[in-house]
Amino acid sequence: MSESEIEKPDNQTVDASTAGDGASASEPTDVESPDVVAMTDSETQAAELESAKERVLRSQAELENFRKRTRRELDDQRRFANLPLLGDLLPVLDNLDRAVEAAEQTDSTTGLLAGVKMVSSQMLAVLVQHGCRPIEADGVTFDPNLHEAIGKEPSAEAKEGTVTRVTRAGYQLHDRVVRPSQVLISSGPTVNDQESIAEVETDETSAE
Repeated sequence: MSESEIEKPDNQTVDASTAGDGASASEPTDVESPDVVAMTDSETQAAELESAKERVLRSQAELENFRKRTRRELDDQRRFANLPLLGDLLPVLDNLDRAVEAAEQTDSTTGLLAGVKMVSSQMLAVLVQHGCRPIEADGVTFDPNLHEAIGKEPSAEAKEGTVTRVTRAGYQLHDRVVRPSQVLISSGPTVNDQESIAEVETDETSAE
């Protein structure tokens, strides 16, 4: 057996091993580097965070604009809340001016009195139209929530605690008092009145 025949299998083994290494080196791999994966996740999170910040800033800007718009609307409502009332009061003022002009052209006060009464009635009608009504007071039982007592006076006709006179009219807007009525209330009959009432009652009993 020659030396070349003995070494031939070894060369084949080496060639096969080398071929195997070459095949392994040429196979592609799908595994990404950990650094690449970490960088991709970081960039995604940064983009999401930036998007969230933009949404928050946009929402804050929209809220601030809404607040400013609402504030302007409320200011306008407060400034012009009395516009309907003033529009209804202007004709009353016009009639008052006409009454004054008519009174200046005549010596009689009859026309002026009639004109002033008409203006007063018109003014009351405007107030009622806007929910402002006079407070009932004359002849009713005194109510501290609606009436302001400025004094007492004896009365043979009105029992104690009853309003006998109204010195200044009161008004209420719906259920809220604008100003109370100033009134005088009865302190009841005087001693002489009581004696007179007792005598009348005795005479009536005797007549029966």
